[in-house]
Amino acid sequence: MQRRTLLASGLGLGSLAIIGKARAQAITLNGASQFNDEHAFTRCLVRFEELVRKYYDQPINFVLHKNSSLGLEKQYFEYMSQGRALDYGIVSPAHMSTFSRAAPFIDAPFLFRDLAHWHKVMDQDLLKPIGDELEKRARVMLVGYAGGGIRNIFANRPLTTLAELRGVKVRVQGAPIWSRTFAAAGMSPTVIAYNEIYNAIQNGVIEAGENEAAGVEQMRFFEVAPHLAQTQHAITVRPICFSAGSFARLPPALQAAIRRAGPEAAAFGRQIESGEDSQKIDALAAAGRLKKVEFRERQALMEKVAPVLSAYAREIEADGILGRIAAVTS
Repeated sequence: MQRRTLLASGLGLGSLAIIGKARAQAITLNGASQFNDEHAFTRCLVRFEELVRKYYDQPINFVLHKNSSLGLEKQYFEYMSQGRALDYGIVSPAHMSTFSRAAPFIDAPFLFRDLAHWHKVMDQDLLKPIGDELEKRARVMLVGYAGGGIRNIFANRPLTTLAELRGVKVRVQGAPIWSRTFAAAGMSPTVIAYNEIYNAIQNGVIEAGENEAAGVEQMRFFEVAPHLAQTQHAITVRPICFSAGSFARLPPALQAAIRRAGPEAAAFGRQIESGEDSQKIDALAAAGRLKKVEFRERQALMEKVAPVLSAYAREIEADGILGRIAAVTS
């Protein structure tokens, strides 16, 4: 009996486990999530696995590495690009900028007017050009678009106006568009690793961060920054990624199952994340762990950063995508 599987050490490629000449090939695919079983991203990936099994009638195994046991999303994308250690996972577009300057733009702050606008953009597949570029340059396929969490600013004090935002030291994601837009808003943005945010606020290195409800709850940011300023500055786009190197080695029937399962699993992920977002915030507030703070100048905030967003889109040659997104009526 011969056996070949993809190992977390990166020694295997293609994730194929050959059980025997006279028997069907049993394939093992490795995935990763930074979070636990209850998080929307993990549940989305579990649904992806279920759907692939449904549409592929041959033996297949999945190993989903949870709770950051294989590192963080930045590492996930590198592993998939290199064709080692990992076959699939959910990754923030901010971690794709090495291969596509336009990739972080699909998750840019102040890009979507509201959740209805976001849903229409997802349904019309307006992000396909960026997905095509990533598959070509990074060797990573975007097989579906999950997300839907509304991002707000959590801080160690209430923030209700543009004046109160001025000079606040806030952690932002690594893509340049995040630093530029938050600087335009008058804040002092800094890039810090996701798993270091809690200690950075606790130690006074920063005063605030920004995240969707699932992240605030999972990482317990409310313990060090209990004031949630409802800026609603971004709505997450979280692609389900699949290594193109691994994909190319799979049987055609399994490739078809993955392509079919990706959009369906992503739609499930969007439904649970957007649907549970406000519920999580309300529950934390009701428990006295988080204080919801009305941000009274959201429209003025969006108008202030709009020129920066437009200039950045032109710089990375994404102004066409920005125009198509802006033209979508919600």
